[in-house]
Amino acid sequence: MDQTLGYLRETLSNYNDEHSVGRNLYRKLSEGHFKTEGSFVRHLNQKEIDFLNKILPVEINYAKEEQDQKRAHELNEVFELLF
Repeated sequence: MDQTLGYLRETLSNYNDEHSVGRNLYRKLSEGHFKTEGSFVRHLNQKEIDFLNKILPVEINYAKEEQDQKRAHELNEVFELLF
């Protein structure tokens, strides 16, 4: 798993309990054999894309506030692929 997907999986772990879409995405990412974020994004349905479009801006802003530029950059890589 590449580093970007690692950051995404860690982020999704925060949504593992309360959101069924988040839990499903976490499982898909953990069980899947995605080599890149592009291959992961290509396997998403519209509901999953909508969920990520909702949470990623919040998570990217949080990473920036915590001055974790690497995390913000990696999560932004996934966010840009959703469009």
